[in-house]
Amino acid sequence: MMEPKPLVYVVDDDQSTRETLSSLIRSVGLQVQLFASAEDFQRCILPDTDACLVLDIRLRGTSGLDFQRKLADSGISIPIIFITGHGDVRMSVRAMKAGAIEFLTKPFRDQDLLDAIHVGLAKDRERRERCAEVARLQARFAALTPRQRQVLPLVVTGLPNKQIAAELGITESATKVHRSQLMRKMRADSLPDLVRMAEKLGISSPDNSKH
Repeated sequence: MMEPKPLVYVVDDDQSTRETLSSLIRSVGLQVQLFASAEDFQRCILPDTDACLVLDIRLRGTSGLDFQRKLADSGISIPIIFITGHGDVRMSVRAMKAGAIEFLTKPFRDQDLLDAIHVGLAKDRERRERCAEVARLQARFAALTPRQRQVLPLVVTGLPNKQIAAELGITESATKVHRSQLMRKMRADSLPDLVRMAEKLGISSPDNSKH
């Protein structure tokens, strides 16, 4: 199945600005969707594709900065490029601190916006790839037995089978079997590979100070 084309959302309450930006973005082969307000954008269903948002900072209704915060509060992670005709240092600092990737004051160079859009799309692609990888790892982890889930954090601390067996009150031979099976189910090629997977899953190693 073909991957959907990257998508650029433009939210600006000035129609001529929306049309100008649309022509510019389409000229480099990208899809674009236009919205006159933050409220209009919130009503749209976001497709599963690399995307970024070009957002006017001064909108009628919800302002760009307030909308940035709303998106973050809703768990919507989309790279934001702010544009404004009335930029000031305080606003740009607040926007960048909240995670915006660029703050452009009109009139800006077309290339500056296009460069920022490409950075935004690349960041979103990386984020989506990370999320997809974690989802795959979570599915593998869910396939482990309860005992294998107990063994995994002990394995990633580097404990030998004998100590893992003592910790869990099972035999060393049973520990070897559980270890082998969880490595296979997690599709880990090595212990360092399994450690990286555990880190991505947020599985913390137990305190081994007593060992």
